[in-house]
Amino acid sequence: MKLIATFTLTAALITTAFSSVASEAAASAKPDLAKGEASFAGVCAACHAADGNSLIPVNPKLAQQHPEYLIKQLTEFKAGKRQNAIMTGMAAMLSEDDMKNIAYWVSSKKATLGAAKEKDLVLLGEKIYRGGIADRQIPACAGCHSPNGAGIPAQYPRLSGQHADYAVAQLTAFRDGVRNNSLQMTQIAAKLNDREIKAVADYIAGLH
Repeated sequence: MKLIATFTLTAALITTAFSSVASEAAASAKPDLAKGEASFAGVCAACHAADGNSLIPVNPKLAQQHPEYLIKQLTEFKAGKRQNAIMTGMAAMLSEDDMKNIAYWVSSKKATLGAAKEKDLVLLGEKIYRGGIADRQIPACAGCHSPNGAGIPAQYPRLSGQHADYAVAQLTAFRDGVRNNSLQMTQIAAKLNDREIKAVADYIAGLH
C-alpha cells in the first residue's frame, strides 16, 4: 500500500510539474499576429476601425496601445471587473490566446495623430497634465503616462492622440465610481471637476 501511495504521489507531482511547465510555455508563446488580425477584423473593427484608429469619438483608438494593457482590459471586461455592456459581450467570446493575438496585432499598428478642439481649455489641460494641481494633491498625468503621452508599457496606457470624448467618459467614470479597475485613477479623478476633466482630455487629444 505504501508503494502504491508513493507511486501515486510521485505521479501527481510529475503531472503538476508538467502542467506548470506547459502553462509557462503557453504564457511565453509568441502571439500569432495573423490570427490577431483576423480576430480583430471579425470582432473589433466595426467599432475601432480596421487599423485600430477608431473614427468614432466615443470609442477608443487602440492602435499602438501597449499590448499588456489591452490584455488586462479585455480580461477584466470578460471577468466583469470593468463594466461595459458591449465590451463584456465581445470579450466573453475571446480566449486568452485570442486576446493576446489581438492585443499584439493592434499594438503594431501606428496610431493616427489627434487634435485639441477646445482651444480655450488647452492651457489648463497642459498645466494639469504636466504639473498637476499641487494645492489639491493632484499629480501630473505626465508622471505616469510620460510627457508625450506614450505611457509606460505594462503599467500605464498610451494616451497620446486619444479621442477627447472617450477620455472625458473614462475620467468621469473613474470619478463617479462607475469604472473600478484602477484605484489610482479613481483617487485622482475624484479630485477633478468637469471643466478640468474636459481640459485634460482635450489636451491629450492633441498630444504627440
